[in-house]
Parts: sequence; C-alpha cells; structure tokens
Amino acid sequence: MGEEMSVLTIRDLESHQQDTLLFPAINLRVDQAHVIAIYASLNVRQVLLDIITGRGSTGNGSIHVNGIAPENMNAYYKEISALFFEDGLYDRLTVKDHLKFHQKIYDSDIDIDVVSSFTHLEMLRNAKVNKLTFSEKRRLHFARLLFQNPSLYVLEEPDLNVDRETKRVFSNLMEKLRKDGKTILILTENMESAITVADTVYRLDEQGLHAIDMGVEGAEEVGVENNHTIHFDKIPTKVNDKIILFDPPEIDYIESYEGQSNLHIKGDAFPCVFTLADLEQRLGAFGFFRCHRSYIVNLQKVREVITWTRNSYNLVLDDDKKSSIPLSKAKMAQLKDMLGLK
Repeated sequence: MGEEMSVLTIRDLESHQQDTLLFPAINLRVDQAHVIAIYASLNVRQVLLDIITGRGSTGNGSIHVNGIAPENMNAYYKEISALFFEDGLYDRLTVKDHLKFHQKIYDSDIDIDVVSSFTHLEMLRNAKVNKLTFSEKRRLHFARLLFQNPSLYVLEEPDLNVDRETKRVFSNLMEKLRKDGKTILILTENMESAITVADTVYRLDEQGLHAIDMGVEGAEEVGVENNHTIHFDKIPTKVNDKIILFDPPEIDYIESYEGQSNLHIKGDAFPCVFTLADLEQRLGAFGFFRCHRSYIVNLQKVREVITWTRNSYNLVLDDDKKSSIPLSKAKMAQLKDMLGLK
C-alpha cells in the first residue's frame, strides 16, 4: 500500500538514555486494520510509549498518525487511544457506573449491556471497582476501549498477568477492533502474547527494529526441491497455530523437560518440535554446547562458571535474569578443553 494509506508512520526515530543507545534510528509504517506488536525491554517500551503518546520528544525523527504530528496536540489526541499497564480506574464507582461514565465522556452510542457482556462483566455490574480482581479490572479497561473511536490504539502490556478468561476477552477484542478497521500497536515484553494476537511482531533493541519471522502451519518444512537441499539455519517453534522462526544467536539456552524441548529467549520459553539431540547437532556450529543431559547453552551468553561443590557446577548467563544452568562434571572437563584451560 502507498504511504498515504498508513495510519501510523515513524521516520528516523532514535533514543538515547544518557550515554546508552536504547535504539538506533527506526522506520515503521502500519496500515489500517492491522495489529502489530513491538517486543522490547521495559526502558525501551516506556520511552517509545512516551514518544507515541506525545509526552516525549521525537528528536530528529518524526511520528504521524493519519498524517498528524504530536505537535498538533488537539488533532493528534483525537486520532489515538492509549492503554497503559498501570492505568487508573475510579475505585468508588460500581462497574455499571464506570461504564456509564465512559459511555458519556466518549459520547458513544454503544449500549453498556453489550459492552459488559463482551468483556464478561455482566455478573459484576453492581460490584465496586475496588473489589475487583486484577483481571476483572483489566477487562474494565478493555470496556473503555470499546466506547472510544480512535484510528490508532496503543496498548502497553494489555494482557500481562491476567487469567485465561481475560486473555480470551482480549483476543476477541483485538479481532473485533481489527474488523472495525482499527489499527493497534501493542508494546510488550511477552513474546507469546505478541505472537498470539498480532499480524506482525517486531523486536526493538539497540540493534534496531527487526520483524520476527512468523509462518503458517507447515512453515518448518523447508524441504527439497528439484533435488537441491535448501540450507536452513533458523529454529522453528510453535505458538498456537503460528510457526515462529528464531535465529540461533537469539537463543540463550535450551531445556528439555519430560521429553519437550523449550527454547529460552530473553526470559520467554518456546516449545520446539526437535529433540535435544537434534538441536545439539543443528546448533553446534553456532557455538552451542551440551552442558548437561537436559540442557544446551549458547556459550556466547555465558558470563561465569561457578563451582558449587566438588562435583557440582553452574553456568551463569549474561541475561537480565542472570539465568543459572547446570553443568555436569563430565561436561566441565570438556568445556575446559574447549577453553584451553587445565
């Protein structure tokens, strides 16, 4: 589609925090009726959220929603709606009164009964907001979105830490807004959630903005065509009906539990169809090491080797969680040989 059809346009936007580069200059166009997710750390997410909602500076870059820049404040705010992870509610109101308030403030003709039913709040209409669970409050936030009518919804961690019922409501909400022609930008650190609801998922970090490969059923079957084998290095994982392809350097470590291999990437775990033995063979050339019968580790991510007892060792990774991976005694000797240590 041409650029004139884009709801959200970002050009040459970059951010620094003191002397640290959060992300280099990025460019992005999002068309009408698309749901995209940007997977990023807390710092990056908050900076980007501030810029998009007009609370932070675009620096030398620019952001436009339907061609309108944040500097044109009144017109810009009519085009966007933001839902923050820590968004306020009126605790003393009942759910019904809360719905009526937002119906009135947004001058909406949507019936509150329809909204309460859609968000599974019909049985809580007379309950005060301060008596609701976290998940019920989140559904009340979702209800507010239905009364609004922007071109672009910007959602921060919309379904983080909520129950299954609320996740279903959120998924249904995304589908409804998409069918209504709305554009949705989700900012999250939850890869599984992003993959489940978004049409396109991007990773944003100091390396820039990169789309994450998402295929359809059978995408892992790269196969053989005309008797020529295609060399394929990416590792497929599956979330619901989507196949996600990860580059080996993205993987921190792999764990096998009850016969299921799981890739661990920046704190998230993704099930993989390959066995640990298959993955060991596929990933050996990328610097991965079978450190334990149940673990394969990316040696590029290892920061420390710790001795717990005479026969017990752990590898500490250079990730946010400082993940600790067991290292067997036999593998310790092999690792020392690899490192040239005695």
